[in-house]
Amino acid sequence: MYYDYKEKEKKWQDYWHENKLFKTQEDRFKEKYYVLDMFPYPSANGLHVGHIEGYTATDIISRFKRMQGYNVLHPMGWDAFGLPAEQYALSTGKDPREFTYQNIGNFKRQIIEAGKGIDWDREFATADPGYFKWTQWIFKKMYEKGLAVLKDVEVNWCEGLGTVLANDEIELVDGKMVSERGGYPVAKKAMRQWVLRITEYADRLLEDLDMLDWPEHLKEMQRNWIGKSDGSMMTFKVDQSDQAFEVFTTRPDTIYGATYCVLAPEHPLVLEITSEDEIKSVKEYINITKQKTEIDRSMDKSKTGVFTGAYAINPLNQRKVPIWISDYVLPQYGTGAVMAVPAHDERDFEFAQKFGLDIIEVVRGDAEGAYTGDGIHFNSGIIDGLNNEDAKYKIVEYLEKTKQGYLHSTYRLRDWVFSRQRYWGEPFPVIFDEEEGIHLLNDEDLPLELPILKNIRPSGTGESPLANAYDWLHIKYDGINGRRDTNTMPQLAGSSWYFMGYILKNHLSMVPLDSDEAKVLLDKWLPVDLYVGGTEHAVGHLLYARFWTKFLYDLGLVSHKEPFKKLFNQGMILGDDHSKMSKSKGNVINPDDIIESHGADALRLYEMFMGPLESEKPWSTESLNGAKKFLDRVWRMFEFDIVSDEVLELRTIYHQSVKKVTDDYEKLAFNTAISQMMIFVNEVYKVQKISKEQARGFIKLLNPIAPHLTEEINQSILKQNEQLIYSDWPTYKESYLVVDEIEFVVQINGKLRAKFIDSRKITQEELKAKALAEENVVRHLEGLTIRKVIVIKGKLVNIVAN
Repeated sequence: MYYDYKEKEKKWQDYWHENKLFKTQEDRFKEKYYVLDMFPYPSANGLHVGHIEGYTATDIISRFKRMQGYNVLHPMGWDAFGLPAEQYALSTGKDPREFTYQNIGNFKRQIIEAGKGIDWDREFATADPGYFKWTQWIFKKMYEKGLAVLKDVEVNWCEGLGTVLANDEIELVDGKMVSERGGYPVAKKAMRQWVLRITEYADRLLEDLDMLDWPEHLKEMQRNWIGKSDGSMMTFKVDQSDQAFEVFTTRPDTIYGATYCVLAPEHPLVLEITSEDEIKSVKEYINITKQKTEIDRSMDKSKTGVFTGAYAINPLNQRKVPIWISDYVLPQYGTGAVMAVPAHDERDFEFAQKFGLDIIEVVRGDAEGAYTGDGIHFNSGIIDGLNNEDAKYKIVEYLEKTKQGYLHSTYRLRDWVFSRQRYWGEPFPVIFDEEEGIHLLNDEDLPLELPILKNIRPSGTGESPLANAYDWLHIKYDGINGRRDTNTMPQLAGSSWYFMGYILKNHLSMVPLDSDEAKVLLDKWLPVDLYVGGTEHAVGHLLYARFWTKFLYDLGLVSHKEPFKKLFNQGMILGDDHSKMSKSKGNVINPDDIIESHGADALRLYEMFMGPLESEKPWSTESLNGAKKFLDRVWRMFEFDIVSDEVLELRTIYHQSVKKVTDDYEKLAFNTAISQMMIFVNEVYKVQKISKEQARGFIKLLNPIAPHLTEEINQSILKQNEQLIYSDWPTYKESYLVVDEIEFVVQINGKLRAKFIDSRKITQEELKAKALAEENVVRHLEGLTIRKVIVIKGKLVNIVAN
């Protein structure tokens, strides 16, 4: 029989799509299961095979869970706002809106042709006004709760792109910051920006990680990003000045060993306290620092710095210590100032050695450089003789008593700079009056949509292209003569709550987020049961989505503190040269080409069989051919006799396969599930027949991976009217998992002389007697005397004779 995969796959895709067979049912009697993909940005390049890997994995699970009786929600949408579309529009003269929605059409076609079962009635793009209305509404609520504020902050400004860039959108080339997209120069610049105060949620974001079924390394990345440090704050006065600055330290017990202080070059006191002799070198150093990213400053092992000419007073012993500036101190971490204890901090030790600064030991230890361990304090005034913890307690007690310090925790986490100087993003629902007072749009006036602009080039003033939309920009609203905000929200705004948007979306509109109906729906479907995507979103999207969920929880709109219950990171698919796929290397695999040459089922099967889902795997066209051959072999298997009665020779392997595949699907171990199904097919080929029950059970096991082929077998060969999509998942019997009969081997003096099949329950005496009665054994024992008969239970009988 010939299987025309092109015709059959198109047939089933059309049937599923036209009949909306993957539409989520509001069935309150079934347990819910919410499967989510990290939705794509619809670029001009279309999907690549890496997308198909993750999308196939979630499709397998959603089909599997649906057959297990769950009410499955498996949606898809589009992360549609953002810089890439804007830059494409600028380079081509096309409208980013038109370009984006054209790309969405192509992505959707590719997903359908890959056989992915989606409830398309829930589809939306973050650029849909009906969706971003609620993104704007959430921003309004954050402003009302004091979590969205306007601040003057130092940002990464890219003149070439005309916008602020996040750290992960910047690269360092020849020691200079450039934009990842386009390679334009980037510099630090102070700008008035909207900031979301995610730091208010730092402790909860940290503590609630423990309740999540996420990869441990990913949770650790978030812990490190949040970066909580417990310690104390203390005040250092500037000598011969009425100025002072606060220092945060996790080792207040080493205060007597502080021999200098270091301020971040951006610290507001630097230019005020710098002496006339040092001002030129300090300003030069500040300008050099502006060319470095935070990451570069954190990772750079070479210590640089400049003396300010000023001194600070140690609050414990009143010693004067020099004040330096250095780029290893970051303005946003702690207070932007540190007390340096070179004898007991490696970084301070290196700095002190380089610049010839004092090193005073105050904790006994045996390290050649800086000793950072526990020990007895000396040269330490009120804490002499104490160990670290006792000394910390006594120092903080003294600082609090003298009002020079207090217990404190700091975080590496920064507040989220939420403004972008772009056109293609969500406008802020804000109006500034003539005195720069802030007024929010009323809910009934949302969404605030973007004006249609022919020119979306940067304004040249540091504002977004919206500054060119005069009629849109200037407005009289509620009796106010005002001006709209020309900034737009970052791309991560829309993706911070999109998993809720799917729950609220129906075919035509979205249930209002602030309605009772929305709360019922969100309570029913959240949290997401399984979220699959790449590790690149570990501390960006995932952290912000957790933050927004906790905020909506505080508003009483959702009943769950966390959005994603289980998270799984699929590994990258590499080129056949074992390097990352890229257009420049010419090793990108287009799924359209593979579906044309091998079919969607073969592509799905191959990608799941390449290796563990979480591992990196190189592409192999030869192995892809093997996947296609296996599916052809499955199709031809149904030329064998399909009988009514159970085929006993297949009983054990069938029940073993049901158990193995079920267990492996639960673990997302699809490669080993496929291996088991291959073993089953081989056994069928040996006996050349299969029962109807075994045949249908097998195609149910294979259906989540190869849905087109198995539905065709089910309908055209097995003549079943019930779709596999909504059939019951096969079950196994424990009693059939163990083989009743096994093969025994008989050896004489270690040489094989006979084999026979018998019950595994046979006694040793019966086994011995049967072995000695074998015709070939009797013949080879002629003229020999049996000295010993060794029986190895369940395996063999070895006869020793001479």
